[in-house]
Amino acid sequence: MLDPGDNSELPPIPGKRYFTISEVSELCRVKPHVLRYWEQEFPKLQSVKRRGNRRYYQHHDVHVIREIRSLLYIEGFTISGARNRLTQEAEPAREGRAEALALLAEGLEEIRQLLTPDPGPP
Repeated sequence: MLDPGDNSELPPIPGKRYFTISEVSELCRVKPHVLRYWEQEFPKLQSVKRRGNRRYYQHHDVHVIREIRSLLYIEGFTISGARNRLTQEAEPAREGRAEALALLAEGLEEIRQLLTPDPGPP
């Protein structure tokens, strides 16, 4: 098994939509009990529970787990420090989305005005 601090040697993530906890454990080189613990500590990480209360992780969850792993094992963050870092990284993304949506709304309004017939003089 690889050193927990070495993210460069992790296997590539297959193009599947859902992964079992054991698959994620192998892909991220983190034991299943650690993954379950991280779910409690990191709100950004949420598995989908299906039949028999089994956990299934989506593709983006695997990336989040690898990011958490890097913050904890490579960069030396504490759990609360890593949680704060993940929250800080999400804030600019939300602001960027709001700006993009505002620009989109402006563009759609311009298109609506172009497509709406002008009633002209009576």
